[in-house]
Amino acid sequence: MRGSDLRHWVPGIFHTQAFRIVLVYVFVFAVSATALVGFTYWYTERSLDAQTDQIVDAELSELSDRYLRLGLLGLIDEVDNRWMHGGTSLYILADASGQRITGNLLQWPSGVQRTGDFAEFDYQRTVQGNLVTRRARGEAVVLAGSFRLLVARDVYERHLTRRLFTTTLPWSVGLMLLFGLVGGALMSRNVLRRLDSINRTSAEIVAGDFSRRVPLTDAHDEFDALAENLNRMLDRIERLMKGMREVVDSVAHDLRTPLNRLRNRLEETQRKLEADSPFQEEIDAAIAETDRLIGTFNALLLIAEADSGAARGAMTAIDLRAVVADVAELYAPLAEEKNVALEVLPAGALSVEGNRSLISQALANLIDNAIKYTPDGGRIAVSLGETPSGIDLAVADTGPGIPASERARVLERFVRLESSRNSPGTGLGLSLVAAVAKLHGAQLTLGDAEPGLKATLSFPRARKSREIGE
Repeated sequence: MRGSDLRHWVPGIFHTQAFRIVLVYVFVFAVSATALVGFTYWYTERSLDAQTDQIVDAELSELSDRYLRLGLLGLIDEVDNRWMHGGTSLYILADASGQRITGNLLQWPSGVQRTGDFAEFDYQRTVQGNLVTRRARGEAVVLAGSFRLLVARDVYERHLTRRLFTTTLPWSVGLMLLFGLVGGALMSRNVLRRLDSINRTSAEIVAGDFSRRVPLTDAHDEFDALAENLNRMLDRIERLMKGMREVVDSVAHDLRTPLNRLRNRLEETQRKLEADSPFQEEIDAAIAETDRLIGTFNALLLIAEADSGAARGAMTAIDLRAVVADVAELYAPLAEEKNVALEVLPAGALSVEGNRSLISQALANLIDNAIKYTPDGGRIAVSLGETPSGIDLAVADTGPGIPASERARVLERFVRLESSRNSPGTGLGLSLVAAVAKLHGAQLTLGDAEPGLKATLSFPRARKSREIGE
């Protein structure tokens, strides 16, 4: 795996649903396994302790009866006889001061101070000539004459098992969680890789490449079933989009020509009329209305073209400074006619990947709007600037501006504010700019120029650093 891929999927797996499911499963399994093993061990140890306690209690009863029947000497003989046969039984008979009288325990255990209760304690014994410390469990009673008798069983093996259990159980749980996390990460990596493939394809389709399809594998799993359904859906969408474009092209061919023919006939009729004919104004109004229809129709076609991504194939590296200069030169006479200063701020050669025609049209719409709403004696500034993320193309005017609450709404089609109802226009200018920005992966921002409106197109950097004309 390459380093870049590793950096990509390692942080991502912690946010995948598959990793969370595995994490929860591993946690529940670890807790359940620990509880089950712990309960089994506790119950087994409790049962063994109960069995040991029953044996010790029975021996104490027998030895106490022996003491009542035969006295101290009879008890000593019985204790000596029992411990000399070996085994795991432990005995000690002591006087009131705790001095040992007989038994295979060398001294009275310090851990057994109370009588009548079972207790565990450490004791020492000789094993193969070496003095070792062992563990025992037993019970002590006080006999008549203040003699004390302790009967116990060696439970050292159980003590070692308990220590081993309490030592290894946390490590076992930790390794269980570790292996579960590693397994979850590997599983999530596979899921994340499949989802990344779907997401990349979806992003390319959203960007306008309707020919893309989700790749399939030989696994024939749920992801392949999902991919097949998505591909069938995309095939259907592509056919619908193709049909829609064909309809739009047909409408463009069928309506644009009659509209232009209508306008030409109106102009021809106007030329035939007398200069003082009362129909001159009516024909002028009809021509203006026809121009408005043609403009609206052309704007809708451009918006549809930008939204569909059909113009993406015509994208090349373009010099924005040249685009700004051409559009500003085109609108300079109109600005001068309205007594508005149109200024292009100096900038270096800045290039982006884009469709020159659509970017020029978007800039033309922004400058046209600025001229339309800037009052007599106002100023319009067109600027280019390089930012850490790309290039900003901004048009700022000294007009009334747009309220912050209305800036999102004016980007919709056919939306016009109340203050501009009396001005010519179709309400499609900013919609086209927004569509062009979306096509180029740019962002259109409407801000405050203090006073006036500042519209900024923020383009991402070109994928390849190259100069125009190379």
